[in-house]
Amino acid sequence: MTEPDKSMLGAGEQLFERRWQLLKSVPELEFLPPADRPEVAFAGRSNVGKSSLINALVRQSGLARTSNTPGRTQELNYFQSDGEPLYLVDMPGYGYAKAPVDKVAAWGALVTDYLKGRTTLARVFLLIDARHGLKPTDEQIAGILDEAAVGYQAVLTKADKINAHELEKVTQATAAALAKHPAAFPHVIVTSAEKGTGIAELRATIAGILADRA
Repeated sequence: MTEPDKSMLGAGEQLFERRWQLLKSVPELEFLPPADRPEVAFAGRSNVGKSSLINALVRQSGLARTSNTPGRTQELNYFQSDGEPLYLVDMPGYGYAKAPVDKVAAWGALVTDYLKGRTTLARVFLLIDARHGLKPTDEQIAGILDEAAVGYQAVLTKADKINAHELEKVTQATAAALAKHPAAFPHVIVTSAEKGTGIAELRATIAGILADRA
């Protein structure tokens, strides 16, 4: 797969027409909801724009909490929509956390165990800030996903913050780097939550994942 099936564009729009809501915040794996449907998760460095992207995806500005303070998301936040057999999961940001060391370690363990043990996890979207490209911490998470054999796909965020030439360079560099990882999908989705760039493609991609799981 390199790009989403164009026939999935309509399905993607329909998937996110319903109203989404926070189901629960999960501080430990024992509190995970039943594994009764596929789920897609959003991972990325703190302040990469995960919450903003999720809000743009579902067309609800206040669904996922956004903050200028890195490390605000400290649990696995599960979102659902009535009638849709899918969970969206906002994962804690990595690479920074303004909290005691022992609590940071607990978040890391939660995320690692979740990635390795959640059988219904269909794909992880690995968010990369287009202004900075892949960082060593991103490569570390990619390695964990490879080891867990969890399929993942890079999503560049904040694409409107750099010029077209630089965006093309970082897109190609990201694709080239992830081509070396066995669990990574080759196609990089380029997005801007603020401008709406790539949001329809992301919706279509998720719809395609559901169709494959049907």
